Amino acid sequence: MFHPIHTERLRIRAIAREDAADLAERRSDAEVARFQNWAIPYGLDQAETLVAGLIGVDGPKNEEWWMAMLTLAGTANVVGDIAVRLTFEGRSAEIGYTLSREHWGRGYATEAVEGLVAYLFDEMCVARVSAMVHPDNVGSARVLERCGFLFEGHTRDSFWLGDEGSDDWIYGLTRSDWETWHDRPRGMPTTLELIPVTVANESLVYGLVTHKTQERLVAPMSASFADALFPEVVNGAPVVPWMRAIVADDETVGFSMVALATKHHPEPFLWRFLIDRLHQRRGIGARALDLVADECRAMGDTTLVTSWSTGPGSPGPFYLRNGFGLTGNLVDGETEGRRPLTT
Repeated sequence: MFHPIHTERLRIRAIAREDAADLAERRSDAEVARFQNWAIPYGLDQAETLVAGLIGVDGPKNEEWWMAMLTLAGTANVVGDIAVRLTFEGRSAEIGYTLSREHWGRGYATEAVEGLVAYLFDEMCVARVSAMVHPDNVGSARVLERCGFLFEGHTRDSFWLGDEGSDDWIYGLTRSDWETWHDRPRGMPTTLELIPVTVANESLVYGLVTHKTQERLVAPMSASFADALFPEVVNGAPVVPWMRAIVADDETVGFSMVALATKHHPEPFLWRFLIDRLHQRRGIGARALDLVADECRAMGDTTLVTSWSTGPGSPGPFYLRNGFGLTGNLVDGETEGRRPLTT
């Protein structure tokens, strides 16, 4: 028998007949439905038919979609729904989730997915959980990434709603992935240092990855290594890359690359700065940035410049919190910032 799943702020419960009106209203919202697989308006009769087919279904079943409602803990207030489909005799599960627009941006989707995934691994004993999202649905993809899901592939023209086709991003989470995610270090490291990238550690550095949604903001390691090997010509001369691995408690957790100041390039430029997905939100970025600034200062530099893209997840707020001020310039379409290095 399915028993409600309780998280810090939510209750995941079985669907009831009285949920049909709320479901129809949520699915008829154009913003909610934008990346989903139903057409709007979504009628009450459609919702009632869907709910009727789910009443009495006792939790997730093989080869069937099952839906639960998300309510605020201790209340009857519905904030959204979450769905599961088991496959391979219950060995794997696919999930989907939808929140009413007024409840976006509060972390409810992440909390609900975390609670459901724990239930699927612990209670249902699945080996893998997966989800598919539209590539433009960055918010939904970030929910999966915050729950430890790994990007596994980009399919083309793989989903159709009427005559409109779209691509899909595939995310997956195996039991070992889930355990690694939950066992990852969370707090501030005891030691943090910058060390040269050499033959001895280049494979560890090359293996650093961000979340998929961050790749439009932070270049992958393959691009950084390629740019270091074939540096860009600026002001008539190639820039000079200075690469360092970021090491926390003897573990390689990030990468920094600075284009050094030369007679052709008057200021050092923070070219690349990446913290691995398993080590983000530990305070490493700010401390590592200070170490980079210290190294530039030791080389006689008085400023450090960088640039960033804007949009959801932009590193701009991070740089502005950590000593960079806006210059008013754009660098290849990115916002430029400068950090004074004088003591």
